[in-house]
Amino acid sequence: MTPLQKTDLLQGTLDMLILKIVALGPVHGYGISQRIRQISKEVLNVQQGSLYPALHRLEKRGWLVAQWGDSENGRQAKFYQLSREGRKQLSREEETWQRLAEAVTLILGTAGNQEA
Repeated sequence: MTPLQKTDLLQGTLDMLILKIVALGPVHGYGISQRIRQISKEVLNVQQGSLYPALHRLEKRGWLVAQWGDSENGRQAKFYQLSREGRKQLSREEETWQRLAEAVTLILGTAGNQEA
């Protein structure tokens, strides 16, 4: 399956995906993009130009906490984890996403049933 382009992601979806990945445990930026790609079966491919501004934005909002540490290859990397506020925000975003997904499913389910 071809990866979706950056413009194919709904506005704000990247923040939710990052929060969800970081909720699984401390991870550095490259690890976040790799996990998103792997878990999405390579449909979602987050570029550095989108990822790092989002990480800085989430850290500035107080939803992520970062610490420098050694990565798997021995290099220094910034590892991110969720703050208490980040967990609350993730919960809100997951709830909103579920409502949105249900609404889209309803619309898609009825659109084909209309007579011309």
